[in-house]
Amino acid sequence: MSARVERTTSVRYIKPEQVILNFDPERLKAPFLLRCGAMLIDYIILIAIPVISLLTYRLSGSDPSRLLNNTVTNVGWLIVVLLAVTNFFLLPLLMGQSVGKMLTGLRIVNTDGSSPSLGRLCLRHLLGYTLTIFSLGLGFLFAALNKKGRALHDFVAGTLVVYGQKQTVERNLEKE
Repeated sequence: MSARVERTTSVRYIKPEQVILNFDPERLKAPFLLRCGAMLIDYIILIAIPVISLLTYRLSGSDPSRLLNNTVTNVGWLIVVLLAVTNFFLLPLLMGQSVGKMLTGLRIVNTDGSSPSLGRLCLRHLLGYTLTIFSLGLGFLFAALNKKGRALHDFVAGTLVVYGQKQTVERNLEKE
């Protein structure tokens, strides 16, 4: 005769959660001129690549009539597209910063201080920047005029740009 005993126990695991401390958008808002500098750095990087590829082709002594339709300039434009996707979507998603924002110490965050999702970044960069461009840049000037330093694309996506590091603490939440 054999006796079998089965015992079931619930397993608990602890899931860490990051809590943002002392987040004050008005105190951490990015200075307007610093935001302009970050944007300028981003666009200088993007414009430099096709200019360099055009100059490379032109200085190589190749046929000038094919200046805009050749392998060198087409590769330059491909690099620009890949760099733009990386700089405006992947880096902000992973790090909260584009290259220009990294160099100036700025960071994109949600209004509560958390990191923005890919959906918010797409909304910010695709719809928000489009509206800012159609407003002839006036949407960007909102950042200079309001307390939290939010531009039109920040209002559209529910984000803001801050200057400084966020302080976080991890709390453990028990889940069953």
